[in-house]
Parts: sequence; structure tokens; C-alpha cells
Amino acid sequence: MAATGALGNTMGVAPQALFDFYSAPSDREVVTLQIRPMSHIHLGSSQDAQALRDDLATTRRLALDCEAAGFHRYSDRLCLLQLTTERSTYVIDPLGFDPSELLRGPLENPDVKVVMHGADFDLRLLRRDVGIELRGLFDTQIAAQLLGEESIGLAALLESRLDVSLSKKFQRADWAERPLNDAMLEYAADDTRHLMRLADIMVQELEAAGRESWAEEECRALELAAGSIPAEPAEPADPVVRVKGARKLSTRQVAALRVALEWRNDIARKLDRAPFRVIGDGPLIDAVATRPQQVRELTDIKGFPARLANEEGAVLLERLDRIASSPEDQLLPYPKGSGKGTGRAPPEVEALADRLKSVRNRKSDELGLPRGTLLSNAVVNEIARVAPADLAELSGIDGMRSWKADAVGADLLAVIRGSG
Repeated sequence: MAATGALGNTMGVAPQALFDFYSAPSDREVVTLQIRPMSHIHLGSSQDAQALRDDLATTRRLALDCEAAGFHRYSDRLCLLQLTTERSTYVIDPLGFDPSELLRGPLENPDVKVVMHGADFDLRLLRRDVGIELRGLFDTQIAAQLLGEESIGLAALLESRLDVSLSKKFQRADWAERPLNDAMLEYAADDTRHLMRLADIMVQELEAAGRESWAEEECRALELAAGSIPAEPAEPADPVVRVKGARKLSTRQVAALRVALEWRNDIARKLDRAPFRVIGDGPLIDAVATRPQQVRELTDIKGFPARLANEEGAVLLERLDRIASSPEDQLLPYPKGSGKGTGRAPPEVEALADRLKSVRNRKSDELGLPRGTLLSNAVVNEIARVAPADLAELSGIDGMRSWKADAVGADLLAVIRGSG
């Protein structure tokens, strides 16, 4: 991606507009605000949505969060939307009704400022599951990174800025479960009810540090990145590459593991359950290694659920038998590398990358930023490979931003030219 100094204009938002909007009125001290719990409004159907529809018609900013079910379910589909306006907090059930038309207008309007925390995955969920490409983002996690915070989680930021403690009770909840009880809904609502107050404070801190334009640029870049990712990413060509230790197996064992993983995946899809919750990788590798001949032998394998063996084990054994009887030359081995990578860089490029990393490290320490926040190793390596001649060429390297080029560009170019 090219440098994005004009990203704000691309989105129809003046670069400073987002931060001007969030700045607290001069006669109000945001830091001393008392936080009072708000009751949430649960929207389980379109008939429940009139209050939110009226609210969104006049709102100029809101806070948003999403819950998915990937930890429990086969699909990581969108299961819950939490939305807070200046008036109320709403918990929206996208499994009960399609909220896309209700939300599309405000969420795709760059003049409506949307506060989120760690929005990367949520932006992709919104695009894939409800067809919404969000604009007007302010991400409090990005703000925390640019302020050099060591703890950038929402709970830590709310604790340090607002003295608000979030419960961890439902961190691993199954958000696809229905009905959701009141405690789960209240827990979900807490993820957005304090976000706008947190944003007010963090914008003040960014302004004081002279970094508000950094956050603006990063938020616009995150919006663009979410829109450029395919809505349905392709699955890896071969499931065995995800299994630790599979590379060391023989060709026949790899082929057997492959059909065992496909067997598990079929069951997971049918049950709408995360594959690891059907059975772990370890018992499948053991089944491949021990070659059980009868269903009861599957239950002797540590971690192999007896019920799964009794109900589905015969199918697994049949598939493993087919692999055992197949000619070796018809079996697929562990996949080799695609050969599409750039490979190891020449020694002179590696040496330049090391010198550039030293510059990056010094500048990161000066700015009080994590090194990866300023420039990741991958970006530094690409700079070394391209060896840009000037600031414009440097700014065109994928992963650079205008603020990064301003902060460290001259020093990087000096090293490239041999004077640094």
C-alpha cells in the first residue's frame, strides 16, 4: 500500500475533523467524569429496532463492537453487535434479524464517528456478514499503540483512564448460543458503553503528543485494508500444514492424517462446532500412527472421545483403510514450499537491513514506541530490498505511512545513501 497522507480526503473526511469532533468542550474535564452503568436495550427483531432507528437518525458519533463464535462454532459468523450512542447502549442480535439496512447509513457515513477497540477483525466481520464497509473509525487500540502504552487491551485502558473494571466472566462465551441470558448481554454491553469517554481522553493525549494525525492515518489505512481482503478468504490448499509435527510424517501417514482432518472437518461442519472441539490434532496423529482396526481401539487412544468413536469412528477407519491400501505413488506427501517467496536476501541487502533496523530501534526509543509500531521488520526488509532513492519512493513502500516517513524517513535514506 502506498503512503496514505491523503487517505482522509479519500474518505471524504478532513484529516483533523475526527479529532476536532472528539475534543472535549473546554468547560468539561473528561478525566473526572463519573461512570454510571447504563441499562442496555436488547434488539432481537426488526420490530424492536425503532428506538435505535430514531437514535441513529440524529447521532454524530457512536461506539461499536462485535462478537463472533469462532472459538466454539465451525463458522466465526457475526453473532452480536453492541452499539452505544450518546443516549443509550443497544445489543443487537444479527441471528434474529438482518440489521444491515438499519446500520449501513451511519456506519458507512464518514461524518459519523465510530469508536472501536481493536477493530481489525470486526471490520472484516461487518463486511463479510452484513455487507457494511465502515468509515469514520477511531480505534482506541491504535491510539494506545501510538501513545506507547505497554498494555493496550480495552480492560487495561478503561482501568487506567476511567477507573472502570471490566468483568472477565464471559470472555470465552458461546455468542451463538440462544437465548443469551441477561448477564451475558450486560457483559457484552460493557464493551461499548465507556468507549466514547475513553476516546475523548485518548484524543486529548494524542493532541498533547502531536500524534493525532498519526492515529487518523492509521485508522483510515485500517478501513482500506479491511475492504481489500476477500469477503471469503480461501482455505489453505492442504489442511496438514496446520498440524504441528506433520512435516515429519511419512508420505502414507501424511495422507492418512489428511483424510482424518477432512473427517473431523465434516463432523464439525455438521455440528456447527469448532474442529478442535470435536477432537484435537493429537489423537488424530495417534490414530494415524497406531492404525486401529476396530472402533473400540479408537477409544484406547488418549483424548479420543468414546461417543465420537462409537458414532463416527467406522467412517474414519474406512477412510484410513483406503489410504493403507493405496499405492504409494498415488499418495500426496507433505506439501513443499510454493516457491513464490522472495527467498533469502543477498548478503548486502541483509547487511543494509541490519543497519536500517538499528536506525528504527533508536528512533523507536526516542519516540517511546514499540519497534513494530514504528516499522515492522518486514517493512524494514522491504526498504532494504528496494533501497529507495528519495522520500517519495520510500513512502510508496507497502506498510509505510506519511507519519512514519516524517518521523524516520530522512535517517533511513541517509543510511541507504551511505552517510548514516
